[in-house]
Amino acid sequence: MPTVAVDSRDATGPALRGWGRYTARLVETLRARDGRDGLDYAFLAGTTPGPELVWEQLSLPRELRRLGADAVHAPNCFLPLRRPCPGVVTIHDLAFETHPEDFSRRTGWKYRTLAPRAARSAERVICVSEFTRDDVCRRYRVERDKTRVVHSAPALPLGDKTPPAGLYLLAVGDLRRKKNFARLAEAFRSLHGQGLPHRLVIAGVDAGEGARVRAAAGDAPLELTGYLPDDDLDALMRGAELLVHPSLYEGFGFVVVEAMARGVPVACAHATALPETAGDAAVFFDPLDPAGIATAITTALDRRAELTAAGRERAAQFSWDATAEQTAAVYRELL
Repeated sequence: MPTVAVDSRDATGPALRGWGRYTARLVETLRARDGRDGLDYAFLAGTTPGPELVWEQLSLPRELRRLGADAVHAPNCFLPLRRPCPGVVTIHDLAFETHPEDFSRRTGWKYRTLAPRAARSAERVICVSEFTRDDVCRRYRVERDKTRVVHSAPALPLGDKTPPAGLYLLAVGDLRRKKNFARLAEAFRSLHGQGLPHRLVIAGVDAGEGARVRAAAGDAPLELTGYLPDDDLDALMRGAELLVHPSLYEGFGFVVVEAMARGVPVACAHATALPETAGDAAVFFDPLDPAGIATAITTALDRRAELTAAGRERAAQFSWDATAEQTAAVYRELL
């Protein structure tokens, strides 16, 4: 059978987030398919010492030659530009282009330098939404006929840990500019002043926006948890009255389907890929309008039962087996 090598480094990190969860679940599901795809898989962890760039552009091509790989998949933008076999690259989003302030100088340089070259050189480009596909084709001048849309799916493990007590609204994501949590905190402050009994919990690493978020919340009850292990994040999500996702830019929006899969109602920004991911199962708002965010929160709380049912139905439309099957179909196109 043909051999497809998958760069699986992102699946092994100690604190997995969106792209890492995608890689981990894709690798896990492809491995479990056990030959059903008519393909052999080699999952490469990239243990060569030194900068990641050396592994991606030099060591990985050598490993592909050693394996005699028939194709290679880079699930994180960093496809080797010189390689001995056809290449597939997954591009989740281009936030490093639209929100460069959220990335260090070195990281931003790497993404903005290599991602467009990888997209143009790849034989196939997998995008996790139609929005990302359109963005990649327009911004990088990639031929549309070599792109494929393969949606992601809920990736956070379901657990049974007891959720925190009390009423709370939840937002999830690192505290960076594109996540737009300061406007959410401003909206929450207004609602608290009107008697809303909930507290606002934001789960994510403070990547520079924490002070602005606290200032926007004023004296309203705000809790910033920092990074949480999977079981704690799952429990926190299951106990929330509402998931609010005010992000200005998402390529898919994992947290939206994670909440829906747990029966948690969702209010989210009508921006980028979020309407595509949420479908008709969320209350939408203009993410630049704190008053509109506040109205959407009130509306969603009033429609909790309806949104819970619609969200579960929407989340069930995404599965990792479907993602893996469609990804394997992309491999077979090249072979």
